[in-house]
Amino acid sequence: MNTPATVHIKKGEARALKAGGMWIYDNEIDRIEGSFENGDIITVADFDGYILGYGFINTRSRLTVRMLSRKKDAVIDQAFLEMRIRNAWEYRKQTVDTESCRIIFGEADFLPGIVIDKFSDVLVVESLALGIDRLKPAILSILQNVLIEDGVKIRGIYERSDAKVRLKEGMERFKGFIGEPFDTNVEIRENGIRYLVDVMDGQKTGFFLDQKYNRLAIQKLCRGKRVLDCFTHTGSFALNAAAAGAREVIGVDASEHGIRQAVKNAALNGFSDRVSFLCADVFELLPRLEAQGEQFDVVILDPPAFTKSRNSVKNAVRGYREINMRGLKLVRDEGFLATCSCSHFMTPELFTEAVRQAAVSTRRRLRQVEYRAQSPDHPILWSGDDASYYLKFYIFQVCRDR
Repeated sequence: MNTPATVHIKKGEARALKAGGMWIYDNEIDRIEGSFENGDIITVADFDGYILGYGFINTRSRLTVRMLSRKKDAVIDQAFLEMRIRNAWEYRKQTVDTESCRIIFGEADFLPGIVIDKFSDVLVVESLALGIDRLKPAILSILQNVLIEDGVKIRGIYERSDAKVRLKEGMERFKGFIGEPFDTNVEIRENGIRYLVDVMDGQKTGFFLDQKYNRLAIQKLCRGKRVLDCFTHTGSFALNAAAAGAREVIGVDASEHGIRQAVKNAALNGFSDRVSFLCADVFELLPRLEAQGEQFDVVILDPPAFTKSRNSVKNAVRGYREINMRGLKLVRDEGFLATCSCSHFMTPELFTEAVRQAAVSTRRRLRQVEYRAQSPDHPILWSGDDASYYLKFYIFQVCRDR
């Protein structure tokens, strides 16, 4: 699949690439030699001609080259793709419960621009780059063959390539079946809890698999407790609290669709007597709860990303500080706060500082129970750009000044 075209890097540029990164931006490129079409696989060479590897190119995008291999003798063909896919699946089998998991996580699995989630016997694919979009049919075919070797037969594939970033690649947004249609409400089991996942209309690919073991981590804190789960989505943290024996759980989300799914999920597990859900804006609700004198043993804050670019980080810091202030005021003395950020641009240092400022402003003392990141099926690739490290998750005991 390799083509004769070669991208030459400017002298002194591509530091992130040379530190292990996977991307080359347009302003790092000196020239392109040879003929190519956008989406083609090309050779990448340093200013002095030294071969840095192979990737696919798209001059429509500021992120012009996404690397597939850093080996000089690599050939990007069917065997290469099978090697990558087998490696990804073997890694999941060793690190996570594979009943439902992310099998391919883009750059962190050395297949940039594509995400594939497995929900029981259904695959959901998200393709975000032109080059990988061309390889998508081969990737999905190989993956199904690899899975069936372990007795995992996939009954259907749904594509959720509807993110705006596709427009920057010169592609249309797309959502629909790949192959035969099937019931898109898929039942899965995670941490022993049953969920109905709506792969057609749910957020992202239908369910946030990255919090799998963080949800499990809060169980030990919730037995016999009163729990508030903010930004509950389809009820996942709330149901883990109920499974642990919480006496009362309230889940809140602004999405009516999410709340409907959460109510179904609670009923599916027999938790409807202890778990209730409220469709409301969390930022508006928490001050009302505070004014009413409400207190909880455990408060969980799992908001959507407050920033998706570096340009809005300052506003995001204020948002995280505000929501954590509101949450802290609702935690009983010696109760617990679980709080997180899923924004890549909200660095661990920035997020930690926002939470610290919230604690100072509310005169709360925080005792860190643990710090966690995303589930291992969303591996963090240590590289020049750290693009795969995005989820920060703290559990604190909250103590009032005495």
